[in-house]
Amino acid sequence: MYLGELSGLKLGPAPRDAFGDAFKELGKTNPLLVTVDGDVGNSTRTEPFALAYPDRGFNVGIAESNMVSIAGGLAACGKIPIVASFACFLMDNAFDQIRMSVAFPQMNVKMVGSHTGISIGEDGPSQMGIEDVALACSLPGVVVIVPSDAATTRAATAAMIEHVGPTYLRVGRGKLAEIHAPGVKFQIGKAIQVRDGSDVTIVANGLMVAAAVDAATLLAKDGVKARVLDMHTIKPIDAEALAAAAKETGAIVVAEEHLHHGGLGSVVAQVTAAAHPVPMEFVNVGDTYAESGDPDGLLKKYDLTAEHVVRAARRAIQRKAS
Repeated sequence: MYLGELSGLKLGPAPRDAFGDAFKELGKTNPLLVTVDGDVGNSTRTEPFALAYPDRGFNVGIAESNMVSIAGGLAACGKIPIVASFACFLMDNAFDQIRMSVAFPQMNVKMVGSHTGISIGEDGPSQMGIEDVALACSLPGVVVIVPSDAATTRAATAAMIEHVGPTYLRVGRGKLAEIHAPGVKFQIGKAIQVRDGSDVTIVANGLMVAAAVDAATLLAKDGVKARVLDMHTIKPIDAEALAAAAKETGAIVVAEEHLHHGGLGSVVAQVTAAAHPVPMEFVNVGDTYAESGDPDGLLKKYDLTAEHVVRAARRAIQRKAS
């Protein structure tokens, strides 16, 4: 069973595929778009763009630090570079270059991290990007986006290219449930309310939005009304939607495929504490690295399932009532 199946959601394309399709299509009308690849374009899905527009595709080999520095130089010359690699190779290996060649000078570089989270499965912990969001959020002026399905990934790709400034887009490898319809209204910094509810709010991004929808479906069977917010943009976050959720539902659960520290949960907690403190619970990978294994088995082992979101929601509601 895939996340979202419990709620009757159809399994759709992988976010990385949706990104690649959107990127190639946008290349038709935007001649400033270029791609800088670290020899993994077939995996990150920048390869179709490079094949369609060979004079705008640059493969620098397995050299992520150079890749980012070159992207910064291209941006300084007026191009709009998409620099893509596995999230751990991009954000971990090239962090200093991102800091000095992209974030500090505020270059218009679009960074795309694929193969994120533990759901890449058998590839193992050396290739699991689980701290990438924390690293990206730590960089001043960098927009951080984690779409939940193919529709929001396509929309996010267009939005980040239109946005002027450095952006990090996190896209997963596996297929995800179709939560949103094609052409979904997408705005950087504005959450999408997937379900309304008055008892608890589940704030999620990436594949955990489907888990949140399944959790809301399970809770509804017991008369619990859970609001679900697709918080696709972590930075800048939708503080208005969070404040409203805290005031109107009185309890919040945050679900993400990321380490406990520095990701969506940390940002939501910070904003909620300042605006309207309420009981909160967190569903995430924890403070640990995972291991190689079946993706579904890993998600269960590290508590990234609808059932764990339900338990967290019940704890938050109980604390609200006490």
